[in-house]
Amino acid sequence: MPSADAVTPPSAPARAGTALLERRQPPVIELRAVRAAYGRIEVLHGIDLALPAGMVMALLGPNGAGKSTVLKVTSGQLAPTSGCFHVMGRHVNGIAPDALARAGVCTIPEGRAIFPNLTVAENLRIMTYGGSSKREVEERAFARFPRLSERRRQLAGTLSGGEQQMLAMARALSSEPAVLLLDEISMGLAPLVVDNLYSVVSAIAAEGVAILLTEQFARAALAVADRVGLVSQGRVVAEGRPDELPDDLAAAYLGGLQAKGG
Repeated sequence: MPSADAVTPPSAPARAGTALLERRQPPVIELRAVRAAYGRIEVLHGIDLALPAGMVMALLGPNGAGKSTVLKVTSGQLAPTSGCFHVMGRHVNGIAPDALARAGVCTIPEGRAIFPNLTVAENLRIMTYGGSSKREVEERAFARFPRLSERRRQLAGTLSGGEQQMLAMARALSSEPAVLLLDEISMGLAPLVVDNLYSVVSAIAAEGVAILLTEQFARAALAVADRVGLVSQGRVVAEGRPDELPDDLAAAYLGGLQAKGG
């Protein structure tokens, strides 16, 4: 198994770094013909994707398509059975999640993963163990999510669903990641809250962070995605800009109105 030192923490260049800069640099994360399995049951059957700095890529498709498994591979929770997983051009198959996190790969899993019995401020303070000061962590969090400043002394478990998702994102961003993995951030939230969260996603990408996200409900993701991968039965069946999706596949996997942003 590769050591934690096998991945050098990458710095995310500004999104305005232009196409020439992107051509010179390897993708932040890349999967090449990746297969993955739970026990003897293969779930991913040769996934290819490449994500440069500052790009938002949305993996869309029905439940059970393999979207969340792709995120488990890219976060180090599930090792590929074959194929190659690269971070900043380095082969990282089998590297542990904590090593990938130190290298700049940050995950917000489905379910938010906050500490409900701690206050907002205490949840944020946990992130200071990564080396940032309490002031730095809180300044970043409250600048991006002012509502959290108003709730700083409130127990996280008593926040609304949208506020809990804000807290999960604020904690993740306190580590200044190079790539952010988002798994179904819209789950259980009102459409207006989802739109606000995706506005933040767009702003994060504009700062140079690569974002790979999964969504079952496509509308909000399509509004901010630079590229879309339609996933079905463990394969990417179509990939391109949102306006390039074949109409028949978009209708089959997303529903016609969703696919067109309606």
